[in-house]
Amino acid sequence: MIPAYSPEARGRSERMFRTHQGRLPKELAANSIITMEAANRYLKKIYMPAYNKEFRHEALEKGSAFVPWIGAHIEDTLCEHHERTVSPDNCVSFEGRTLQIPPDEYRCHYVRVKVRVHRYIDGSMSIFHGPRKLADYDENGKLKTKKKAKVA
Repeated sequence: MIPAYSPEARGRSERMFRTHQGRLPKELAANSIITMEAANRYLKKIYMPAYNKEFRHEALEKGSAFVPWIGAHIEDTLCEHHERTVSPDNCVSFEGRTLQIPPDEYRCHYVRVKVRVHRYIDGSMSIFHGPRKLADYDENGKLKTKKKAKVA
């Protein structure tokens, strides 16, 4: 979908709305349609197919305009983000849970550092400092153990 930021594109969409607002009530009245169910049925079976037949144009190029996502893990974008400050005991409080940040090779502690808590759709959580993920937790706030990569 391409948003209508230009006045010309906005004008096209407004004209389309005006067309629907002008035609549809007259067509519903002409067909004695007064209930929501009947109107929805008329829209689906008669109005939209006729409208599409009249105004549809074939695409200039074949194929899909969608491209695969090649960025970071999309789950880390499509989740709740909450900013917190790490307490003196290297923990973060989040909705009644205390999330302990485990030691890592980058810093001894994260005291007084602003971090992001990501809560995912399944209830699990993660703590991020900038782009770096510090830890993963289950929905109860228990630290998940990291699986070590096998050395071949």
